Amino acid sequence: MERFRFEIRDGRGRPYEQVRDQVASLIRRGSLLPGDRIPPVRVCADQLGLSPNTVARAYRALEDEGWIVGRGRAGTFVGDVLPERPAAPDEALARAAAAYLRRAEQLGFDRAAAARALRTA
Repeated sequence: MERFRFEIRDGRGRPYEQVRDQVASLIRRGSLLPGDRIPPVRVCADQLGLSPNTVARAYRALEDEGWIVGRGRAGTFVGDVLPERPAAPDEALARAAAAYLRRAEQLGFDRAAAARALRTA
């Protein structure tokens, strides 16, 4: 578990997103290798001072994206076949983009105009 060290910082996004992003980063950098066991949810939560539900949410996202695999009572491990990048878009960014498009449409702008505004922002 020595290779599984990171911290949660205020103002850097939701805690579960920080856990997800930092675990994925450790895997991308090769600090965690395919087949390596990652700490159980409760151990990770205790080390980070987070709720086990927060860490479980991060682990579910990592599993959905293909970074890790749960093997029941045996534990959770780095996947054998890793994604080149996360399969799902960043949840927070996707929500923000959808909200932006809804607001632009409410103001009478089409998607092309909204996209142009983003490029010039």
